[in-house]
Amino acid sequence: MDIVKRRFWYFSISLVIILISVSSLLISPRLKLGIDFAGGSTLTVVFQSEIQSESVRFRLDKLGYSDVTVQQSGSDTVFIRMSKLGEGNEAAGRKSDRLIIEEDLANLSKITSVDVATVSGVVANDTVNNAIIAVIVASVGILFFVTYSFRGIPNPLRYGVAAIVALIHDSAIVLGIFSLLGKFIGLEINAMFIPGILVVIGYSVNDTIVVFDRVRENAIIDPEKPLSMIVNDSITQTIGRSLNTTITLLLTIFALIFLGGESIRNFLYVLLIGVVVGTYSSIFIACQFLVMWEQGELKLPFGKRSS
Repeated sequence: MDIVKRRFWYFSISLVIILISVSSLLISPRLKLGIDFAGGSTLTVVFQSEIQSESVRFRLDKLGYSDVTVQQSGSDTVFIRMSKLGEGNEAAGRKSDRLIIEEDLANLSKITSVDVATVSGVVANDTVNNAIIAVIVASVGILFFVTYSFRGIPNPLRYGVAAIVALIHDSAIVLGIFSLLGKFIGLEINAMFIPGILVVIGYSVNDTIVVFDRVRENAIIDPEKPLSMIVNDSITQTIGRSLNTTITLLLTIFALIFLGGESIRNFLYVLLIGVVVGTYSSIFIACQFLVMWEQGELKLPFGKRSS
């Protein structure tokens, strides 16, 4: 099976997906941001008796709070996330949003306590900046680590750069898909998105290094063999392991999505998309990038194609 020979098809497929992703990110709203990034308020409401989150969500929808997220925190407790609560005006006879919500939810069951917290725009901006810094630091660390690990073979820097190319490829597609899902089904980006992206980066790089490690072993065994053949042999030798790992992980993610709590669902969606894209990039992008660089095809992407 000659996988490397069709490398231009793999890059073409990725290019189309990335163009769609970037186009979505350029159209406002680029991403549907949760209160962790956009700012807002949270309410932890404890009732005297057992309560269902669906009942709370129905009451809030009737009040006109359609942008809320309701999570079950216990049999008698719900966690509500929404845009910033409006203040009341006693002189004008206007109640605050908090009071309106409390009075209405009390019709379901007596409320024993309400804890309100607000995420300001400043905190949200700090969260975004820290996330960007974390990804940049992780990328630089990966570049140096992979380059150092492959120092015993020619051009080790290319392996580090190829891993970063795969990382950027995966991150761009995950962001683009979340942008599209935010526009079509209202999927929000919250604080769990950041650890999700970092886990995806780690998984993608790990899968890439597994293939690169086999490339290194095969290159040492037969140094005169063309890199394209070495890469193709390495992929065929490791693809079964990569697919088995991916399928096992996807089964676990699906189980958690259907049976786990609402609070980690955003994190699981990132993993679901990232694992699939990361497996694809480690086989069809990072390794093919090495071959294209070795054969000088990066300078003339539309020139003569060698097998």
